[in-house]
Amino acid sequence: RGSYSASLYKLRRLMSKVMIIGGGAAGMMAAIAAAYNGNDVTLFEKNEKLGKKIFITGKGRCNVTNACEIEELLDHVVTNKEFLYSGFYSFTNDAMMELLEELGCPLKVERGNRVFPVSDHSSDIIAALQRGLRKENVDIYFNTTVKKILIEDGIVAGVRLASGDTVKADKVVVATGGMSYQATGSTGDGYDFARKAGHKVTKLTPALVPFEIKEDYCKQLMGLSLRNVAVIMTADGKKIYEDFGEMLFTHFGISGPVVLSASSYIGRYQGKELKFIIDLKPALNKEQLDHRVLKDFNKTLNKDFVNSLDHLLPKKLIPVMIELSGIPEHKKVNEITKKERERFVSLLKHLELTITGVRGFKEAIITQGGVNVKEIDPGTMESKKIKGLYFAGEVLDLDAVTGGFNLQIAWSTGYLAGMN
Repeated sequence: RGSYSASLYKLRRLMSKVMIIGGGAAGMMAAIAAAYNGNDVTLFEKNEKLGKKIFITGKGRCNVTNACEIEELLDHVVTNKEFLYSGFYSFTNDAMMELLEELGCPLKVERGNRVFPVSDHSSDIIAALQRGLRKENVDIYFNTTVKKILIEDGIVAGVRLASGDTVKADKVVVATGGMSYQATGSTGDGYDFARKAGHKVTKLTPALVPFEIKEDYCKQLMGLSLRNVAVIMTADGKKIYEDFGEMLFTHFGISGPVVLSASSYIGRYQGKELKFIIDLKPALNKEQLDHRVLKDFNKTLNKDFVNSLDHLLPKKLIPVMIELSGIPEHKKVNEITKKERERFVSLLKHLELTITGVRGFKEAIITQGGVNVKEIDPGTMESKKIKGLYFAGEVLDLDAVTGGFNLQIAWSTGYLAGMN
């Protein structure tokens, strides 16, 4: 009997009291992992429910991860990918998919290896994670804001709540998100916690965000979606990004997957002349496209130029392309010169837009910048400055392009923080 009691006493001593600040992707994962690892875990969420940002990701479908190889995951990380080697290999995309399916959320893989719930409802991802939290007996407090992390002699001692209450803890995980989609609760609290703990926070900018464009005709094209286009972004004439996929014209400029991913590379080129170049017909080289246009023209020789492009371009785009080509819209097709046709073909392969800026944090999917990862142990997510203080997810200076990669950063860093 004495031996049994002693074993229990030893177990209680080994068990840490862990506080998780933030009930988003990284916070929920950290809580599940820490509780699974035998700790007494409490999660504080300032909202009335968990996963508010998860709920709106992927247009409400939640692109939960990407089913590519680990090295490819790393290749899609924009900032500090070396820091993520341990995280991505410790808790892989496959591990995340297995966990969600074990928790009752079947998944499917779509184009580009993007992973979604079979139901196409992000709420099913949140519900699965909530089942994981219940299974591991995590205590959750909603509508509860942490105001301060308590530190004594360089060691975490607990947290102080907005109510004034002090809660003692052995470990604290900051998983408060960034500055994007602030209506979901991501208001930058974690950066304040980090600074007050002596950490550096790198410059914060909106990322995965639409572009504002100088050319007025974007307003004419508002609502037009272009699929299967190739794009290049340049800074002072030098190529800095290229992609292939889908984009959208808006009243202020352009958006869509290829634009959002390009925005993650723009920060370091501020002050330079930024261009966004669209190849409307990437499947054909110039010579092949010229042959295609000539073939279309031969079928409409006696028509006006404006009436000869229906099989080549979306209806909304035709007036804009005609204006940019300099060919009068009512000029007969049989009167168009070879030089005019070649100029029009060049325009189809090189539609150039001038980037004047990006939209703000309210429209950004993620935040670029955050807690300096040089001050964080990449194998545990623990602060190198304060013992018992951990960071996970978007609060860190880590970001990736679209396709499920940013959520995998949250899952992997949350897992490491929780398990350690």
